[in-house]
Amino acid sequence: MGERDFLSIADLATGELVDLLDGADKAKARPSSWSSKIKGNQVALIFEKPSTRTRVSFEVAVTSMGGHAIILRSDELQLGRGETVEDTGRVLTRYVDALVVRTFEQERLEKLASASNVPVINALSDRSHPCQALADMQTIREKKGGLEGLSLAYVGDGNNVAHSLLLAGSKLGMHVRVATPAGYAPRSDIVLMSQQNAIDSGGSVTITEVVAEAISGADVLYTDVWASMGQESESQARTEVFERFQLNSDALALADDEVIVMHCLPAHRGEEISRDVMDGSRSVVWDQAENRLHTQKALLAWLLG
Repeated sequence: MGERDFLSIADLATGELVDLLDGADKAKARPSSWSSKIKGNQVALIFEKPSTRTRVSFEVAVTSMGGHAIILRSDELQLGRGETVEDTGRVLTRYVDALVVRTFEQERLEKLASASNVPVINALSDRSHPCQALADMQTIREKKGGLEGLSLAYVGDGNNVAHSLLLAGSKLGMHVRVATPAGYAPRSDIVLMSQQNAIDSGGSVTITEVVAEAISGADVLYTDVWASMGQESESQARTEVFERFQLNSDALALADDEVIVMHCLPAHRGEEISRDVMDGSRSVVWDQAENRLHTQKALLAWLLG
């Protein structure tokens, strides 16, 4: 395959998305058979934002498949002293075989990708978190035996995670319902793209400000922090706005009896999710976190294989 980037779930055809999920299942089932999938490849991991799961899962994925991971923080690069992201990309791609980037604006990623001649992977931007959505889809498929026709209710801030869930779920025939307070809905262009996906897949997209409308009978309940990285100063104000949007036992009671509960982590127990639900029997958050490793192995193998 020629050079591909993975900046958004929208970059994937539905068949490619399914192939990645199938690959992740294989990587999980037989990790030893993937030990040389990207042997000899050098992968730079650039982190302009803090990271736990993304950094560790990508570093382990690269090294366990025979590659070499180079961890770079922006304050260690000339990026932190004003070098353009394009110039950084032009130089790094002379040294490495792929760039994994956790950054702020999606435009930074797009500039980097345009100046790079190796694959660029979005490890989180303000607009999307496609690697998270891959792990989410793998987890739901594992727990439910499939994806088509399932209802996924996301409750909270219409953020990067919500965007990627909308794009992925709608491609795979799911009924994606997003409930947010007024003024916090997902981007209209992402919603439109997802609605178009749903027409093709037989799924549907619902955007609402009514929590019960989203979660009633849902097969999957999903939430994320109310204030994302960079929004810490808004935390108190957001807590007041989002109070009604907590995933708690009342929310669970409205969902399907076999509902699974998801959170991309880190979680703030007592805010967006109650402690009993986060740590309860319906929660699959730890399997979800583990699957970041397997989907990222599949992604790296697909891009570099």
